[in-house]
Order: sequence, then C-alpha cells, then structure tokens
Amino acid sequence: MSGFKKFLLQGDLVSLAVAFIIGGAFGTVVTALVTVIMDLLGKAGGTPDFSSYAPGGVHVGAFITALVAFVILAAVVYFFIVAPYTKAKERFFPSPEPGPAEVDYLKEIRDLLAAQQGKTL
Repeated sequence: MSGFKKFLLQGDLVSLAVAFIIGGAFGTVVTALVTVIMDLLGKAGGTPDFSSYAPGGVHVGAFITALVAFVILAAVVYFFIVAPYTKAKERFFPSPEPGPAEVDYLKEIRDLLAAQQGKTL
C-alpha cells in the first residue's frame, strides 16, 4: 500500500494530471478562437463549410473543411502561442553562453599529462 501511496503522491504524476487538465481547458480556448476565425472568413467570403461540395459525386467537402480548420488551428497555435512564448522565454531566460566543450577539457588534461612525462604530442 505504501508503494501505491508513493506513486500517487509523486510530483511527476501530479504535474502530468495538472498539465492534462490545463491542456484540455486550453484546447477549448484554441478551438473557440478557430471558430471565431472561421466565422470571420465566412463573413468575408461566404460560408467556410464545404461539406456539401462533391465534384463528380466524390464527397471531398468535409475533408476540405477539416483541412481549412486544421491550417487555421496550426496558425493560431503558432502565432498566438509558440511565437510569443519563444520570444518571452528568450527575453526572460536567455540561454547561457557556451563554455568550453568537454573534449577541450580532455585535450588539455592529455597535454598536461604528456608535459609532466616529458612527452610532446
């Protein structure tokens, strides 16, 4: 029973549960924004619902509607979430300056050991 209790109270499990709940709520917000954009496109160029479109009897309209919604969803996620997040992350948490690589340290140690033994490389 103590193993089960430890499993439930681990930080990873709680963090994952919180992320899942927040992700679901955030998904609703993004979906609503995509609906607003689809409605605006509908006002600008007619109804953005191609469900009844079937050239030659092949019903491709639902696919076209889903494809347009997907492209808009991807654009919303990128321009309203990913790009601002990346800029904020770079501004508030700049990446540290790269230091000497591990290989450089190993070469320096090798050279020092060789110099102590009177060898040259």
